[in-house]
Amino acid sequence: MDALLILGGLLLIMLCLVWLSLRAFSVSVGWGIASLVPPLGLAFAWRHWSRGRLPLFIGALGCVVLFSGLSQLASRDTERMRAILSLRWLQPPQAQLQTTLQGQLWGEKFKPEQGELINGVLRLREGRDFFARRELLIRLPQGVEEQTLRLDILPQDHVDVPVVEISRLLPEQNLPEAHHLEQGYTLHLHLQRKAPNRMVGDLHLALPAPYQTRLTGRVELFTDHLRYREDGQVDTHFDSEDTVLHVIGDYLQRRFVQPEVEVLSISGLDWSAQYLDVHVRVKMGARTVRLPLKMQKHPNHGWQVLGDRYPELPVTATRPPASVQLNEQRLRSIASPQVSSDFSLERLQAAPGDFTNRRLRVQTLRGHVAEGVFLGLDEEGRMQIRQVRRGPGEVRFSLATQEIQRIELLQ
Repeated sequence: MDALLILGGLLLIMLCLVWLSLRAFSVSVGWGIASLVPPLGLAFAWRHWSRGRLPLFIGALGCVVLFSGLSQLASRDTERMRAILSLRWLQPPQAQLQTTLQGQLWGEKFKPEQGELINGVLRLREGRDFFARRELLIRLPQGVEEQTLRLDILPQDHVDVPVVEISRLLPEQNLPEAHHLEQGYTLHLHLQRKAPNRMVGDLHLALPAPYQTRLTGRVELFTDHLRYREDGQVDTHFDSEDTVLHVIGDYLQRRFVQPEVEVLSISGLDWSAQYLDVHVRVKMGARTVRLPLKMQKHPNHGWQVLGDRYPELPVTATRPPASVQLNEQRLRSIASPQVSSDFSLERLQAAPGDFTNRRLRVQTLRGHVAEGVFLGLDEEGRMQIRQVRRGPGEVRFSLATQEIQRIELLQ
């Protein structure tokens, strides 16, 4: 409905401009040429009110219809509204994922809009808001191959079984409802690497009857947080840490005429800001240095380092782009993060300061899973865990220790 209102409003405004120009030309050629500029067209309508009032009324009606459609779109899909207002639709389009799944998730047809396989977690997500409308996560076991990933799981299997998590956000809920299964399901997964940063293949999943979930079809997944345009170039408008690392790596290679540059860490990222003061730790050859950089998000060029006027490296000094190296590192570590075997809840409670800012995965007695950075224990002894999501904002979990069934330290 909102698309029809927006289209109808634009058509009425166009009708107003054409009609007003025709009436202006009927008065004189001078007024006709002047009416081609909208402000001067309003001057004609004011000067010749009897001729210009009806086209002007049609234009005003078109504006009302247009703004009504935009307001409905903003309330229903804020991400698309931001894309329209930021003129992202004028930029070269990104190559889209080709995911065709048939079946149901939670008893409804599942149409994932985002898919990724990063750090051993396969994620298919429906909805682009902060919380997904519906989401499927598969936490893969360790030891998968780089080029090909193949898994066949039966309900009776108990060894090296991935954890499957499904979640949904109902209209009356503020937080999503999540359930996870460690066994008792059927899974066939066969993926192969596709340049530059994708895994493509078949997915077949059947969960027990109460979950009303059966999915089968072909999936395409990103292996990092870079996005590429259809011309094969990295889309520097996409807000992700990988995009910023790619831009900084390319900048430092050209600035120091040094092809061996590796960005080890970065701080100061804020996707809501147009300008960023970031601090990076960089390895250049055998040296490791810290550099402050100022970045901006240019409307046309995307993320860039301020003052970047350095030429391209000579052909003899070039190396694979930072994005390619980053993707190879992702694929080498596509298995799940290693889990510390000598860690326990009792050890954390005894010395919480030793684990501050370390990544934890916690499973509650109700079956919910929280994964993020451990911030410490509050005055009541509750665990504080922070989970950063893409886009502005973060999720914080506060968990009582008596609610915890299992806890893992991720390395």
